[in-house]
Order: sequence, then C-alpha cells, then structure tokens
Amino acid sequence: GGREPQGLAEKSPLQTIGEEQTQNPYTELLVLKAHHDIVRFLVQLDDYRFASAGDDGIVVVWNAQTGEKLLELNGHTQKITAIITFPSLESCEEKNQLILTASADRTVIVWDGDTTRQVQRISCFQSTVKCLTVLQRLDVWLSGGNDLCVWNRKLDLLCKTSHLSDTDLSFVTGSHIGELIIWDALDWTMQAYERNFWDPSPQLDTQQEIKLCQKSNDISIHHFTCDEENVFAAVGRGLYVYSLQMKRVIACQKTAHDSNVLHIARLPNRQLISCSEDGSVRIWELREKQQLAAEPVPTGFFNMWGFGRVNKQASQPVKKQQENATSCSLELIGDLIGHSSSVEMFLYFEDHGLVTCSADHLIILWKNGERESGLRSLRLFQKLEENGDLYLAV
Repeated sequence: GGREPQGLAEKSPLQTIGEEQTQNPYTELLVLKAHHDIVRFLVQLDDYRFASAGDDGIVVVWNAQTGEKLLELNGHTQKITAIITFPSLESCEEKNQLILTASADRTVIVWDGDTTRQVQRISCFQSTVKCLTVLQRLDVWLSGGNDLCVWNRKLDLLCKTSHLSDTDLSFVTGSHIGELIIWDALDWTMQAYERNFWDPSPQLDTQQEIKLCQKSNDISIHHFTCDEENVFAAVGRGLYVYSLQMKRVIACQKTAHDSNVLHIARLPNRQLISCSEDGSVRIWELREKQQLAAEPVPTGFFNMWGFGRVNKQASQPVKKQQENATSCSLELIGDLIGHSSSVEMFLYFEDHGLVTCSADHLIILWKNGERESGLRSLRLFQKLEENGDLYLAV
C-alpha cells in the first residue's frame, strides 16, 4: 500500500514510531503454519484455544499458549467466508462448543469444537453465506447472503420471529460504500440509516473535496466495535472514536495506516489495536487533551439514532459545551511488523498475547516478552528443584 503523494496524505501524514517502543509489550513472536492460502478469519473458542480459517477451506484449532496445532476440520470444497462460535447455554448440562462455518460452496457446517466431528451440514442456500452472527440472549444465529435467515439451536429455519418476546434489541450492518444501517432484530425493520462517513476539512478546496468524495475506499466501513462509552470505527485508512455521551467524534486518525484498515479492537487501559492491508498491526492509546475552541471538531459522523442532532433551543449550550469539552487523541505506541502481506484480522488474549492472520498464509502469535521471560525463569527454577539441583545459599 503506497502512500498518496498528494491530497489527504499531505494533510494527514502517517504516524511513525522508532525502534524504542517502550509501551509495546509484544517483543516475541511465534509463526504458525498450517494453511495453504489466505487466512482471513480467527475466532476465540475459550481462554486458551482459537480457530483459524481462510481460502483453503479448512479450519484449524490452535493452542494460544504454546502455538500447538490441535485439530484440523475438513469439509468445505471452496473458501470459507465466515466463521463463528455458538456456545452452550448456561443452563445446559452438556457444555459443548459449536463452530459454525460458511463457505463459497453455499453450505454451512456445524462442527463440534472439541473433535473433528461434523454435527450437521446445511445445503439449502441459494447464494454464498457471507456473514454469521449469534444472538446469545435469544439463542438463535443468523446467516447473511442474498437472504437474511434466522436459525435456532436445533438448526431449524425460523421463518417468522414474532414469537420472540425480547425487547429493545438491534444490530448494525456496514457496507463498503459507507452505509451504516441499524436493524430491529425482532421485526427486521430499519431503525436508522447513515451514510455521512466523511467530513472534509474546511481548509480543503473544491477540487480536493470532489477527489475525496469520489474515493469509495475513503468512506468504506471495513469494521467497527463498541463499548458502553464509545464506538470505534475503521473507515478507509483511518480510525474514528465516537463518544456516545458527547454525541460527537472525540478522536480520529484519518491516516492511521498506509492502506485500508481491516480490523480494530479495544484493549484494556484505553488502548486500541488496528491492522491493515499494508501488512502492519498498530497499537494506539486514547489520551485526553483539552479541546481548543478554535480547533474544528469532526461532525456528521455517526448521526444515527439522532446522534449529533439538536434542536435550535439547545444548539447554543451544546456548542459551548463542545468548545470546553475534553477531547482525545489517538497516539501510536506500538507497530508490529511481521507479516509480508495484508493482515486480515487479529485476536487478543489477555494472558497469551495477540494472534494475527494474513494473506501470506501465516498466523503469528505475538507474546509479551517480559511475561514470557518470567515464565521461562519460573519453569527453569521448577526444573532445577525437581532434579535436586537447586540449593539455598546459607
């Protein structure tokens, strides 16, 4: 992903960081090899296992602590297009983890996550299923392609959802042309629609504004996630943080990577991780700063649910509040370079590190170097003690 020589790249230069990355804990890595094509998906099974899948049509289950290959699931004849886990109900005595995979062969296979056994194969789709999601509270899962289907745990297709009694439940979908739609999960009506995902800076002239608006990648929503306070969105090459309380964007990096950002996730301690088509994985810290009154604040972003829309009577107090409010910045604190091609996504394990997958057919398990060094020392002392070679100095 080469940088743009003109236009936005000049206005928003790519942040760089030197070799001394004191806040970056991931100083060791393990390279995992099992796939023969692009690895596009990672999904966490439990506290120490994860599964990978991609264009070779196979699913591999790994140990996140050691990097050991545990299982290989073969059943699809074409590339895998989606993967998700369907955990057992808490009330269920038998705790078995199901893995659901969709493929370009127009099938969905349900796997037993502890064995290589196929629980069931669903072959009634008229088109490729491109996404899967689970609504855990309702104990149903959804498949999305040309049609949106709802299934129960017994794998029965639910043609009608009027019997679901849960209230105030919705889900969000995003598109590559910058559309964001909020759906009601009960009657499938559209609750909100947003397409204003780029707000050109007032300093740009008319020609530059036209150039920006014509670039679909600049407004393409590749991934988003949220917590109770903020929505984090990967839009084009940039990252945006939208505050649900302040109802506005509080931080952004319009050029967070050289190429499109494919995946983002929030970590503890106000940190974010992003990966890109440029082959890099970057760690960011959300830091507070005093917003100057003269500094423009991005608007028009995430106006769904009425966010950012205020009546005339309240416009002045809100404007004054925004001028005095504490905004934030995204500061680069780590840059992980290990893949030779596009990094498709990643998983974060609090105790076992970070897992990334790439178009280079590889999976990299990034480890906290300080923690791993301590564990090695502990194992060494335990070994010496077992062999009777450890003596206390008197």
